[in-house]
Amino acid sequence: MTMKHIVVGGLRLEYQDYPAHRPGLPCIVLLHEGLGCVAMWRHFPERLAAVTGCRVLVWSRAGYGHSQAYAEARTPRYMHREALEALPALLAELGIERPLLFGHSDGGSIALIFAGAFPEVPVGAIVMAPHEFVEEVTLTGILAAKTAWTATDLPEKLGRYHADVEQVFADWNDTWLSPAFRDWNIEEYLPKIRCPVLAIQGEDDEYATMRQIEAIAEQVAETTLLKLPECGHSPHRDQPAAVLGAVDAFVRRLSGS
Repeated sequence: MTMKHIVVGGLRLEYQDYPAHRPGLPCIVLLHEGLGCVAMWRHFPERLAAVTGCRVLVWSRAGYGHSQAYAEARTPRYMHREALEALPALLAELGIERPLLFGHSDGGSIALIFAGAFPEVPVGAIVMAPHEFVEEVTLTGILAAKTAWTATDLPEKLGRYHADVEQVFADWNDTWLSPAFRDWNIEEYLPKIRCPVLAIQGEDDEYATMRQIEAIAEQVAETTLLKLPECGHSPHRDQPAAVLGAVDAFVRRLSGS
């Protein structure tokens, strides 16, 4: 798939756009994790489009992959900025009125903020390993990643995907480990969500407990939970068949097909 570029809010962003295979279905908008980008989804967007029949849009947020970075330093409200400003601007620029949001980790949190802030917009939200609040296991996992950054070839591996991998890692790691982020919480958005939600998490997630998706089910009326065994923080990599099957069923329920 050819990489395309679009200017949104004065920033040049990279994206890929997989066409729909069936008419009348929503456009799935993929929102990547805190160290992710278009390329790091690998073949998942293509498989997602093939299985569901939906158009699939995948993009790299500002500063990730080869998308232009913000001039300002990151703040603890960086996911709010993406959900409340960047994502609405991107959707408007591409003419996507009723997206089906599909977010992983940070991307899942962004999807939830957006769905709560603009409840009339999304037809649905799929979240994999999302965060609504900070847990000790999250901080432990991020500290382990910091150690891996200095002791392994993680910089080289991530460097294949990002133009400025040092900044990508520092923004994610330093923000999550900062005292100012300890009380970060987006649960206020959950009761405002009106669309159906599919929340997916691995039982072996190294960055979160099941309380993350259980909190969604407790506060969003139409929530379906999928807890996957033998699965870590990236369900689409660890259990791709289960994820694709659940997403296809979710899309069919939304579209009445």
